[in-house]
Amino acid sequence: MISPQQVEEMIKAQMPDAQIQVQDLTGGGDHYQVSVVSSQFAGKGLVQQHQLVYAALKQAMSTEAIHALALKTYTPEAWETTAAS
Repeated sequence: MISPQQVEEMIKAQMPDAQIQVQDLTGGGDHYQVSVVSSQFAGKGLVQQHQLVYAALKQAMSTEAIHALALKTYTPEAWETTAAS
């Protein structure tokens, strides 16, 4: 089991500028929904953005500490547009 705070810390270690929201979907500590806003996503497609987050969580994903992960990724500009609507 991995805590939401640990998920956030793992992403922050690779993406220091990221704003992260982590939600435990089942209460079991292995199914998460994560929203990440980072300037590192600029100029990258959705798959590349998700690959950056998966790379940050590689250890937890490979040991199945995280069984399921729903990702939402945004550049700061896209987040402002989303948050405003």
